[in-house]
Amino acid sequence: MKAKKGAKHEGPAILDVAALLADLPPHSLARGQVGTIVEQLDDETFLMEFSDDQGRAYAVAPCPRAELLVLHYFPKAA
Repeated sequence: MKAKKGAKHEGPAILDVAALLADLPPHSLARGQVGTIVEQLDDETFLMEFSDDQGRAYAVAPCPRAELLVLHYFPKAA
């Protein structure tokens, strides 16, 4: 995970950790599952990798930008 402490963030970026805001039934992924953005496919779609606690990928799926919540691990600078 790459920390972007103090960086301005204008939306999802490669290596961001994000949660799904909706189910993706074709890929057996449920709302709330957390993955890593590995590629931007177009302006509105990101390829995400989902892995288990041992780091083994169990799904790679295209996800719409509108269905992602980027997770932040550092407080936003005031």
